[in-house]
Amino acid sequence: MVSISMTVNGKAVSGEVEPRTLLSDFLRVDLGLTGTHVGCDTSQCGACVVHVNGRSVKSCTVLAVQARDDEVTTIEGLAAADGTLHPMQAAFREHHGLQCGFCTPGMVMSATDLLQTNPDPTEAEVRDWLEGNICRCTGYHNIVKAILSCAAELRGHKVAAE
Repeated sequence: MVSISMTVNGKAVSGEVEPRTLLSDFLRVDLGLTGTHVGCDTSQCGACVVHVNGRSVKSCTVLAVQARDDEVTTIEGLAAADGTLHPMQAAFREHHGLQCGFCTPGMVMSATDLLQTNPDPTEAEVRDWLEGNICRCTGYHNIVKAILSCAAELRGHKVAAE
């Protein structure tokens, strides 16, 4: 077993893990943060995306020991402490960017990283960025619409829901 510590959603956490424990398993099993979904265990679907030191990563491809001393943000940590949704979460809700909801945490986490990197993406850039995130329900149109709406809102241009 290996002792690890990191900051998850702004709180210091620690634990004892086997060296082969995936970050997704540490988050879900050890910390009870089940908003991070695991859909494929092969890095194909993107449902497990979290932020490590501000960048999106597929947590099923990162060992928990690799995130030692890092800052990890999960979907649970994206909303404000008072429960106010992050603008991206609100945009997904407003534009119906979810159907079954399984891919939603990974999509939201990937999309927030995109807007940190590119605050004014085109539709093609959004679709390209989300290439590693799969929606089983094929709700891509509304997901892209939600991301573009959030980008516009964060730039100060309110976009009405269609």
